[in-house]
Amino acid sequence: MYSDRKQLYGELENALNTTVLTYVTSDRQGFEAQIAGDVIDIFVKQLNQIGIKEKISLILYTRGGDLATAWNIVHLIRQYCKNFQVIIPYKAHSAGTLISIGANSIMMTKQATLSPIDPSVNNPLNPVIPTTNSGIPLGQVPVSVEAVKGYLEFATKELNIKDDVALANILISLSDKVHPLVLGQVYRSKGQIQMLAKKLLVNQVKEPEKINSIISFLCSDSGSHDYTINRREARDMLGLKIDKINDEIYNIIYNIYSDIETELLLQEPYDMNNIIEEQKKTGYYTVKRALVESNAGGSHSFINSIKYDTNGMLNTLKMRWIYE
Repeated sequence: MYSDRKQLYGELENALNTTVLTYVTSDRQGFEAQIAGDVIDIFVKQLNQIGIKEKISLILYTRGGDLATAWNIVHLIRQYCKNFQVIIPYKAHSAGTLISIGANSIMMTKQATLSPIDPSVNNPLNPVIPTTNSGIPLGQVPVSVEAVKGYLEFATKELNIKDDVALANILISLSDKVHPLVLGQVYRSKGQIQMLAKKLLVNQVKEPEKINSIISFLCSDSGSHDYTINRREARDMLGLKIDKINDEIYNIIYNIYSDIETELLLQEPYDMNNIIEEQKKTGYYTVKRALVESNAGGSHSFINSIKYDTNGMLNTLKMRWIYE
């Protein structure tokens, strides 16, 4: 709980001579959350309470989300400090990696990982996930920038298709499955992520050739969005500025993460039966899906309040940020 973490934040601040701010988006199965624009107002509230500091260290746990929001988070924090550090206890993937490369330095635990930053486009025109029984779509398929690029490269490089008519037919076939406006957004997203990464990396890397090499790896050369980058690879292969971590600091970071993992039930998958049983006690099942907190600014939680009817159908869903 936050009341327990406050002491740990103080210990970490003393050990690193910094001010600690934490941002977590849940990857609990069935209750995942992503970096999204509504968190900016929460960061403003937190940072106004923290005030101008020499150094701010952001403890970050996320599987990713909106790239523009990640960009805004970096620049917002930089308005309040000269030295911006990201601390990764476990996962800072996709847009989380973008935030990390925008810091002056990164502190990673033994188990911490970054990931490629090739974006996926989520658009109302994206392909839908059909069902076999009801016919009601289960949702929409995110369209990966690198997946589209890989499909076209497979045709031109692996299959060695050069004929203009054949290539036109391949593109037409693709646009039958993925709306042309989504494909256009994919193309724009690729250019945007490279531009954002280049502007953010200058806080850690100065050599233009090294910056271009890092961007190439993070955006395409890694081969898969699921590829994970440990601290040794981040430091030795990519050339990112990775801070040293001793046992004392590691234990504090690990204890902070473990407490958050317990509170957000990150290891407990979605189970309808458990939810309904909990609902019987309180009227709603309430789940935390994100946290932004600090000692100075208190704790903000993004919560869902869920209510099912007697047939197990969703009756009410409320989503909001609350202050604790």
